[in-house]
Amino acid sequence: MMDKTDLKDVSLKSLRQSIGYVSQEPVLILGTIRDNLMFGDRNATEEMMIAALNKANAQFVLKLEKGLDTYVGASSL
Repeated sequence: MMDKTDLKDVSLKSLRQSIGYVSQEPVLILGTIRDNLMFGDRNATEEMMIAALNKANAQFVLKLEKGLDTYVGASSL
């Protein structure tokens, strides 16, 4: 049982789509902020990305010179 739902009644795909993981040590992938957000949802619209930034209290991203297209992440160069 999870949240009063018998897991036998839930498809594995549905269950996996409902689970998320947020690390205490976030890692940015080499690319843009937009690229990083797309890892969460490959079909995310710009509006969805802005909503995610708002939920994460990261509205400052929109004030950056290149906004969502700001380059981030660790480089191995």
